[in-house]
Amino acid sequence: MSKSLIITEKPSVASDIAKALGGFKKDKDYYENEKYLISWAVGHLFELAVPASMKEQDKWDMKKLPIMPIEFELEPAEKMSGRANVLRKLIRDKNVSEIINACDAGREGELIFRYIIQYAGKKKPIKRLWLQSMTSEAIREAFARLRSDAEMQPLASAARSRNEADWLVGINATRAFTLRLSGGRGSTVTSLGRVQTPTLAIIVERENKIQEFKPRELHEIIGTFRAAAGEYSGRWFDEAFQKEEDETERTKRLLHRLQLNLPGAEQRLNSENGSLWDEHRGAPRLWHHEIAEAIQRKCSGKEGIVELEEKKPTTQVAPQLYDLTTLQREANNRFGLSAKRTLQIAQALYEKHKAITYPRTDSRALPEDYLATVRSTLSKIDNPFACKVLDNNWVKPNKRIFNNTKVGDHFAIVPTGTVSRSLDDYERKVFDMVARRFVAVFFPVAQYENTSRITRVEGEPFKTEGKILVVPGWLEVYGREAAVDKPEENLPRVSQGERVATVRIEITTDQTKPPARYNEGTILSAMEAAGKLVEDEELREAMKEKGLGTAATRATIIETLISVHYLVRHGKELQPTAKAIQTITLLKNAVPELTSPELTGEWEFRLREIEHRKLTRDAFMRDIRELTNDIVGKAKHFHPDDHMPDTEPFGQCPKCGSPIVERFKSFTCTNDECDFTIWKTIAGRLLTRDEFETLVRDKQIGPLGGFRSRKGKRFHAMLRLSDEFKTEFDFGPNGQENGAAQPVDFSSQEPLGKCPKCGGRVFEVGMSYVCENSVAPNKTCDFRSGKVILQRSIDREQVNKLLTTGKTDLLERFISRKGRPFKAFLVLTDKKDVGFEFEKREPKAKRERKPREPAAKIDFTGKETVGKCPKCGGKIFETENSYICERSQADRRPCKFKLSKTILSLEIPKEEAQKLLITGKTDLLNGFISKRGRPFSAYLKLEDGKVAFEFPERTAPAGESKQANIS
Repeated sequence: MSKSLIITEKPSVASDIAKALGGFKKDKDYYENEKYLISWAVGHLFELAVPASMKEQDKWDMKKLPIMPIEFELEPAEKMSGRANVLRKLIRDKNVSEIINACDAGREGELIFRYIIQYAGKKKPIKRLWLQSMTSEAIREAFARLRSDAEMQPLASAARSRNEADWLVGINATRAFTLRLSGGRGSTVTSLGRVQTPTLAIIVERENKIQEFKPRELHEIIGTFRAAAGEYSGRWFDEAFQKEEDETERTKRLLHRLQLNLPGAEQRLNSENGSLWDEHRGAPRLWHHEIAEAIQRKCSGKEGIVELEEKKPTTQVAPQLYDLTTLQREANNRFGLSAKRTLQIAQALYEKHKAITYPRTDSRALPEDYLATVRSTLSKIDNPFACKVLDNNWVKPNKRIFNNTKVGDHFAIVPTGTVSRSLDDYERKVFDMVARRFVAVFFPVAQYENTSRITRVEGEPFKTEGKILVVPGWLEVYGREAAVDKPEENLPRVSQGERVATVRIEITTDQTKPPARYNEGTILSAMEAAGKLVEDEELREAMKEKGLGTAATRATIIETLISVHYLVRHGKELQPTAKAIQTITLLKNAVPELTSPELTGEWEFRLREIEHRKLTRDAFMRDIRELTNDIVGKAKHFHPDDHMPDTEPFGQCPKCGSPIVERFKSFTCTNDECDFTIWKTIAGRLLTRDEFETLVRDKQIGPLGGFRSRKGKRFHAMLRLSDEFKTEFDFGPNGQENGAAQPVDFSSQEPLGKCPKCGGRVFEVGMSYVCENSVAPNKTCDFRSGKVILQRSIDREQVNKLLTTGKTDLLERFISRKGRPFKAFLVLTDKKDVGFEFEKREPKAKRERKPREPAAKIDFTGKETVGKCPKCGGKIFETENSYICERSQADRRPCKFKLSKTILSLEIPKEEAQKLLITGKTDLLNGFISKRGRPFSAYLKLEDGKVAFEFPERTAPAGESKQANIS
């Protein structure tokens, strides 16, 4: 009897389909009933093969480039041959009359399936199962609406074209520029790609802005006023300010209006005195303290008048439903989850728990015929807000929510209505995000009352603003309530024209701040909105839909950039390495199209045209081959030193006096007989030309940040030029024992203040501020404080204030050991050491804690045992989340043995759990993900009644195992 073969992308989906359709028996490699066979891939089973003549990695040759196969051959990916052969055998089986593609419903799922069919080499009728949800009901409904193979051909063509284009550009650009940048040896790979390179360019451009940034003081004027109803404050503003106005012209205008003569005011705005850019560039700034003082003098003690009192109602709509990118971005901001980890969690919520719909989507809308399903889903959510939506009949047609034109392969991520009681902590958090967003989107808008008040003193305007939540609307779902206090109790009520007393006029001084480094949340936004960098309108529309990469691939792109050492994670920040900065700088000159989002925009636009039958695959691939030829041609005539921004000799060699020239990797003397060279990359940090010139001139520079130890830890240090003209780190006096330290000459320095411990003088030495008596040959004091504390530089002015008053100003941008920024005062402690003091905050109201209900006991009656407990000898049973001992539920001395079904992102099959309990060790398991996001392979073994890892011999010596916290 002929059967249909269903091919899924992963084993868990095969299992779910078998359960939904019913009547299946499980074999080792497939499920079978009277009508169907179900077997599975394990993600991508195949790779495009490199021609045999070019496979020798150690023999990359520029003469053999470009690599341009006429027909692309496939080869099984590493360790995938077995699964590929199982599927080939089933496809070629004479009893299989039809094949149903049940791989993930999208471009990548289509590619996985098409390569399986190509590898099998047997043509049979094909149908497509298009799944949006993994509930049994949704699976059965999808089987009733199978799509034809002809309908899927455009998507298949786009999928093949995308993969082949990435392969052609990636392999040729990587090999060509690796050979060029490593002097023809190919020893250090320069990984390049269609999406990863423009993504990296965005991050490097931001890093360059940070490195070039010079802080500049800015000033604000705050007035405090007393009305009949009470005091309030207002901020002075420049009411004639226009964004297009030049800062120099604006300064002239203010000086003229205030009748203030300030010589050199315009020159002080020069960029060498500090950057005028900061995150509030669109707002008017006061760059001159003298102007602020003039306004302060003018207004102090003078009567003010309330010129304008305006109250305006405003509304805020609920945010749209999640697509994958917005879910990843918010999970990163709220919980610090990486994009990859959020995708893993969302995939588990979809496949394992059946709690949400398909997560790899770039749509934020639902189909227009989905209203009944939404009502049904809301009725299954045990939540008073979901009930409120239904009771008020708020689920209605709304183009912002239900819009067929905004739904592509998949719709937005929403709950399915299936409630799982076995979610772990992060799964619960991500599910809660999806569920709350789903409920909130149907709530009414939130309503605010905005108050704007202008108080004028001697012609100078001060603005006061207030915002009160009047009707919470959708914010109620997130725990917000309307303000209990009336607006006038928050902002004293005044009448227009009322005269007020000026209590005081204060000047606050701050500094401009550089743009923040990208974290995973912000780089996801930048990738999604990369169209903002593109000028062409049609390309921008394509980028608006897809951006750099797709919702399904962006996490992988970030992880790839980290794995090839272009990016490092520091706390939440993503920081480009010296290698990344050098590579992007050169590529922008040599092959700018590789670093531009326009390339990806064009490809995504044309791939979409293939999907819509507006462009042929042949035309697309012909252009890709031309592009690849162009890239390789440019690489062949490329020399790194020819593309340096400024190749003119400069300065003077400290060794022989000849001029210096800047090269790609170094600063080098132009005299062929002189060997003076300083490498640009020092401990993972790129030395700039300005820093090099300072180092040569002063024989030292610093403290400089951004260095990395061999263990990957960041550190600050002084950099010195030794007597042998080599660079070396200087961390200052190292606190040797008495008699071992060398005396330090302070004769050329002014002391910063008096030592709080012994009364001696405090000076600057190396990376520290030290008491003169702490570095003497016979030291009698141990007072010292670092120039850099928790990655924040401490300047002389603040040290002087600390020594004089016992406390600095409030300092920002300290970085905790967990990578979190914070602000604090530095103070002298009771022991006269330097410590932190934090701003006083109002204590939060304590929430009433509900007593925890005891966990319900599991009934194991009639259940099959998995094995014998290694801890107490009891029986082990399978639960939804783990394998546990029957005695774990005992009231007295319960057994604590537990084997989770998922360990470090890898699901542990029941057969392996049984093998572990019977033999004490599993087979080698692949696909564990470390806490740092790195994949690894290991055995699970029993060790003293606990589950531990044992690594293969190539990773750890035979017999050694590392205890894992997984029992």
